[in-house]
Amino acid sequence: MQHISAISLFVEDLPAARAFYLDVFGVPVEYEDDNCTVVKFDNVLINLLQIAHAPQIVAPAAVAPREAGSRFQLSIWVADVQAVYERLQQRGIALNGPLDRPWGLRTINFIDPAGHSWEVGQQLER
Repeated sequence: MQHISAISLFVEDLPAARAFYLDVFGVPVEYEDDNCTVVKFDNVLINLLQIAHAPQIVAPAAVAPREAGSRFQLSIWVADVQAVYERLQQRGIALNGPLDRPWGLRTINFIDPAGHSWEVGQQLER
């Protein structure tokens, strides 16, 4: 059990989430129905699931509302953070950064329409 296959993100507005992921990340749709859209990042599937269907898959845990704030962050490493920053800025996405972090990454951060936090990082030269 050392390989992540899929991550489910709970969304209030599935069409908005779908459009965001296809536009911002340019990832292909692997599967979709009325309740979810599954997109593929290399070997990991991201399941954008209507929040109304989340309780049945996370029980006995509770589903937190968006207003509860971020509880995790997804990260992507790239060769040129500045280029990604400029592309996302052109799309009108609110960004934090670029910032040079003490752990050796230059990062930008943003959230998707459902409030999930994303970090894009570039390794800094030492």
